[in-house]
Amino acid sequence: MAYDVVVIGSGPGGYVCAIKAAQLGLKVAVVEKRETFGGTCLNIGCIPSKALLHASEMFAEAGHSFDALGVEIPAPKLNLGKMMAHKDTTVSANVAGVAFLFKKNKIDSFRGVGKVVAAGKVAVVAEDGATQEIETKNIVIATGSDVAGIPGVEVDIDEKVIVSSTGALSLGKVPEHLVVVGGGVIGLELGSVWARLGAKVTVVEFLDTILGGMDGEVAKQFQRMLGKQGFTFKLGSRVTGVKKAKNGASVTFEPVKGGDAETIEADAVLIATGRKPYTEGLGLKEAGVELDERGRVRTDGHLRTNVAGIYAIGDVVVGPMLAHKAEDEGVAVAEIIAGQAGHVNYDVIPGVVYTSPEVASVGKTEEELKKAGVAYKSGKFPFTANGRARAMQHTDGFVKVLADKETDRVLGVHIVGFGAGEMIHEATVLMEFGGSSEDLARTCHAHPTMSEAVKEAALATFFKPIHI
Repeated sequence: MAYDVVVIGSGPGGYVCAIKAAQLGLKVAVVEKRETFGGTCLNIGCIPSKALLHASEMFAEAGHSFDALGVEIPAPKLNLGKMMAHKDTTVSANVAGVAFLFKKNKIDSFRGVGKVVAAGKVAVVAEDGATQEIETKNIVIATGSDVAGIPGVEVDIDEKVIVSSTGALSLGKVPEHLVVVGGGVIGLELGSVWARLGAKVTVVEFLDTILGGMDGEVAKQFQRMLGKQGFTFKLGSRVTGVKKAKNGASVTFEPVKGGDAETIEADAVLIATGRKPYTEGLGLKEAGVELDERGRVRTDGHLRTNVAGIYAIGDVVVGPMLAHKAEDEGVAVAEIIAGQAGHVNYDVIPGVVYTSPEVASVGKTEEELKKAGVAYKSGKFPFTANGRARAMQHTDGFVKVLADKETDRVLGVHIVGFGAGEMIHEATVLMEFGGSSEDLARTCHAHPTMSEAVKEAALATFFKPIHI
């Protein structure tokens, strides 16, 4: 049987692409090497990490915040097994949901490693080595990414003592001391989980700031908040070795700008130095598909590779490695294949760090605007001046709005605070339609809500805030 579209990979980009293509009337098949659908995100990434982040946050709230609200309970007791069971149940429900959607949309699935033989042909290699070929008019590469490791340092990741994000989601006990190599989103989120459950957490980061690429003021303030939660930071530090020790592991690092090396012992070490595109073993070189200098698939403005009929989306192409970016690209490719005008607005892709408080942003940072020579104005509003935040004891953080100095068009919004990941989307919608800070400031917001801080920050950008 020949298909209209064969998607290699069933992560957020792949499964969304497959469903959208099927909805548009195309005959679709998906090739997946895992036993379950959903890719890294649903199985060992976004979904299980959020389950543990929420559970650990509730544990911390019960232990530290309830008394001030008049809720008197004994000190909470951690049942790590039950917490992990909650994570596993969450994952199972989500991957089963994708399987249901494939069945509902009459999408065929093939289990095994997908390999591009040539334009129009995909080989599926099963675990036992058996191979079958599928014919198709179009191929979509949606194979995602893998753990990058530490550049220039050989590390034995056993997923028990020295772990990647995968192992950090399944530790058998709370480590007394967890060293996180990498101060990005993954490291800070998973570090937060174990810090709330009782671990001492030390973050070793090559850059002079955490959350590289995030707005500088946001990163600086957020680091202070994490410091109050017990995090220790070793910034501007190059890791030169990670080794297993008798009762755990050791991490050796040295200042990037010169100085003496330091070694610290830990019960567990999390390697969270980023991810790399998963393009090896896909037969891309043999099929003539071009890759860039970082191993990503080269695509044009319509996500087409240099080989007709072969497309690529998600973590294997240029851009932020975000599930929702991959989803939007999946929809766009399905529409393009179906003869429609699929499009992704890369200037308006929100990003969220699901810590406590959350960090969320969309659009440009101040550093990016300065570097580009764009004249801008900014407005801020702290959650300490927000009534709902006071009522909920969530006054940490602020909202910052950046707008063009001449046109007032909003260019970026950055939020540190409780529920930031939900609040960012009103800014995303505003920017998608080219809105101004005045548009946002004049839009009625329900009172009392955390979102009023977004309105007040817009007021501060456009004219003056009311409540400070």
